[in-house]
Amino acid sequence: MKALRGLGTALITPFKADKSVDFEALARLLDTQLTGAVDYIVVLGTTGEAATMTADEKREVRQFIVQYAQQHPLPNGQIIPLVLGVGGNNTTQLIEDLQAMRNELIPDFTAILSVCPYYNKPNQEGLYQHFCAVAEASPIPVVLYNVPGRTGVNLLPETIMRIYEAQPKKIAGIKEASGNLEQIKHLINLINAEDNKRSKGALHLPLVISGDDGIACEVMEAGGAGLISVASNAFAEDFYDIVHKKDQVKQAQYAEMIRLLFKEGNPVGIKAVLAQQGIIQNNLRLPLVPASAELQAQIKKELA
Repeated sequence: MKALRGLGTALITPFKADKSVDFEALARLLDTQLTGAVDYIVVLGTTGEAATMTADEKREVRQFIVQYAQQHPLPNGQIIPLVLGVGGNNTTQLIEDLQAMRNELIPDFTAILSVCPYYNKPNQEGLYQHFCAVAEASPIPVVLYNVPGRTGVNLLPETIMRIYEAQPKKIAGIKEASGNLEQIKHLINLINAEDNKRSKGALHLPLVISGDDGIACEVMEAGGAGLISVASNAFAEDFYDIVHKKDQVKQAQYAEMIRLLFKEGNPVGIKAVLAQQGIIQNNLRLPLVPASAELQAQIKKELA
């Protein structure tokens, strides 16, 4: 899964004042991502506020992004790889959604990103069976997404390896946003051990991708494959350097901005930044609301 190495942007979805999708702003945002500084784009993930969008809106957004990317190739002439967020806490419904999108997924997307079921709080066996069913139903590879701070459950390294062993041709990787470096390093060690056991390089093994902007270098130093970033919506070139050059100095320079981006939740912070940059209007859908005046002032100061 070479396409999923490096920097991926977890793309926001711009909204107008009436909360409809702002496709003009989406085009402006995509222009900042199609410069060669970003290796791939994640469409309609958590940062894209997919949870508050209708099925028709999500279809329109993903079709718009697919067409725009095809019409605006990267500087090297290639079309940027796209990953589609397809997750949920109703396994049966999720399988039906994947089957309904089958003919769209195969030509247009490199992989799906599927978050751990939220609110239900399944145990490790439930997570294992859920993701095995998702992988079986998906016509394209799956990137698992572990973000315990949002879902209330932690997908453990041993469970990830069980899922991979059951579906080795379908599990492309794991977006790890637990923030637990020891857990991430343990997962990488398990993957390396599997590589050695199977005769090194004989079989595709899942990539470990950082889901935290602030520890991307540390994850890559441990053997991670890159970063799926929120901050790169606004700072693509700098985060390209952080990822491709493992630039820990530049990552440290962004520490305060990263803190501000998540101070009132995601994508509240990044939308405030993009609005101050003049790329989008600062609109979110309930239950999310724009950043407080205090946070917007702090972001303005940090941008300066």
